[in-house]
Amino acid sequence: MTETRTARFGELEIHPDVARAIEELGFMAPTPVQVQAIPTLRAGRDLLAQAQTGTGKTAAFAIPIVEHVDSTRKEPQALIVVPTRELALQVTREFGAIGKYRRTHEVAIYGGVPYGPQERALARGAQIIVGTPGRLLDHIERGRLRLDAIAVVILDEADRLLDMGFAPDVRRLLRMVPQRRQTALFSATLTGEIRDLAYRFTKEPAEIAIDPERRTQESVEQVYVELLEEDKPRVLEELLRRWETDQVLVFRHTKRGVDRLLEILQRRKHAVAAIHGDMTQRERERTLEKFRSGEIKILVATNLAARGLHIEDISHVVNFDLPEDAEVFTHRIGRTGRAGETGVAVTFVAEWDFEEFERLRDKAGVPFRREVLELYGR
Repeated sequence: MTETRTARFGELEIHPDVARAIEELGFMAPTPVQVQAIPTLRAGRDLLAQAQTGTGKTAAFAIPIVEHVDSTRKEPQALIVVPTRELALQVTREFGAIGKYRRTHEVAIYGGVPYGPQERALARGAQIIVGTPGRLLDHIERGRLRLDAIAVVILDEADRLLDMGFAPDVRRLLRMVPQRRQTALFSATLTGEIRDLAYRFTKEPAEIAIDPERRTQESVEQVYVELLEEDKPRVLEELLRRWETDQVLVFRHTKRGVDRLLEILQRRKHAVAAIHGDMTQRERERTLEKFRSGEIKILVATNLAARGLHIEDISHVVNFDLPEDAEVFTHRIGRTGRAGETGVAVTFVAEWDFEEFERLRDKAGVPFRREVLELYGR
């Protein structure tokens, strides 16, 4: 890039337009995968990265891509290959949010839906293409997607791409893009097949391995409590009394829910604060410093506000509202059990949550212990 990067994101220098966007997103500080991957990709090197969902890997490749693409050129310049429709939509949304002030355009390409809207988005000149292998090849064969200006290719969740039988399609795509390109593979595991793919389609890649947050599950005790929705604040207080808690991070779905719980706990004289998307970066940092120092014992946050939150001494995480899916669950519980310490993650299961909780428990693949409450006479 020819523009000078003057803004900072933790220890990283980033483009001020990107810094503005990620501040609005509530990113507090770069995650380990972002610290290592962003400078590597920005330098133009190929990359082989071991990183799980929940480690911030999407932003790790989205930030340097958004900085690099030329929004005045109405042609595809970056190709991100993903295994599923859901991931295509998720990654596309993140590119849209991060590239908001760079005026980049992105499109999600996936099967099971009509071609028309995707073809029109491609015709408008999206610079960033996020898609599943089969539908990407369909658009190429129909003459709707040209790859001759692609400068960077990302294989996201490369192990899942191979597990789902996409290896032949992925290899076809990689042979179609220009040889003079940057290639990066992000994968939860670095199997022999992944390394073989990297060997064939990258040039002297840098290699990084981030301890995935799923590994922290080994040092986190998983507890769930069954309760009535209306009793959640009283149950939280019971658990705070019962357990030795240093610093507790409580997750809610919405800012309104955060504010409501904050008001209840303040009325009951708890040392509590909240972080949410309406706060400025300086206000968030000031609140986090009070939390780190122990002046505040309880921090209430939404998933978005807690992104990139790295505090080593959180003893308990409370899922006050049930996590939306296994990825959100992994992200939340990864806030405790860090730096060799043990932690406790408590999930509240209200009267209409049981079916969803069973699905979450199956996907999370970790043992849960039920805690019986004094509130209900044990």
